[in-house]
Amino acid sequence: MSLSVCELSFSYHRAPVLSGVSFEAHEGELLAVLGPNGVGKTTLFRCILGEQKRYFGTIEIDGADRKRLSPREVAHRIAYIPQTHAAAFRYTVRDMVLMGTSHTLSPFASPGKKQEAAAAEAMEKLGITALSDRSFDALSGGEQQLVYIARALAQQTRTLLMDEPTSSLDYGNQIRVLNAVKTLSREGYSVLLSTHNPQHALWYADRVLALKDGRVAALGPAHETLTETLLEALYGTRVTLTDSQTGPVIRPVPNIE
Repeated sequence: MSLSVCELSFSYHRAPVLSGVSFEAHEGELLAVLGPNGVGKTTLFRCILGEQKRYFGTIEIDGADRKRLSPREVAHRIAYIPQTHAAAFRYTVRDMVLMGTSHTLSPFASPGKKQEAAAAEAMEKLGITALSDRSFDALSGGEQQLVYIARALAQQTRTLLMDEPTSSLDYGNQIRVLNAVKTLSREGYSVLLSTHNPQHALWYADRVLALKDGRVAALGPAHETLTETLLEALYGTRVTLTDSQTGPVIRPVPNIE
């Protein structure tokens, strides 16, 4: 499975958001997308998913032009994990995960043994089988995010797009979710994950794609690419990188008068 983006540009009402963005997401890799608010991270994901179609450049999924793929064909190739939000109805965890298999069904058909097996396997992989009969809206934020990931795995794709999956979680649940995501990448999944937290990229990402003003500011291995100079350019604040037993730690430089 592969995702390739080449010279991608997009504008809202003549206001450029993305300009000449190019990168590839590799199998068995966690690629973190970094940058401040409004830099185009969500727009990039919306172009890949087909929610924004009026872009210039090319997006290829498994060698196929994104614009030539139907939503069902895309669902067979790539899965999207949103930020945690309240469900509109009180679905059980099992029902939420089963929704990931809908692209394998004909209209109005109900999930069968094949879909139920895919959902069960996904829940087991994420360690949430014991939650299967619980109501989704009764779960903690971290548990809900793991359910969303399980739903994506039930699609049985190998490429995962994750839009700031830890943004609304407490510290413990952030680590729990990121550990699960890193395990998936080591199992061969290609993971494209946007985050506001560059420390998460240093801890978990194999490579980083840094965006600034809609352009690629840097692309490369996380520990080589995330320098003090780059972080200051991205976020407008001075930081230092300090070595620790678990890797580099980003520390802000206080500007206190």
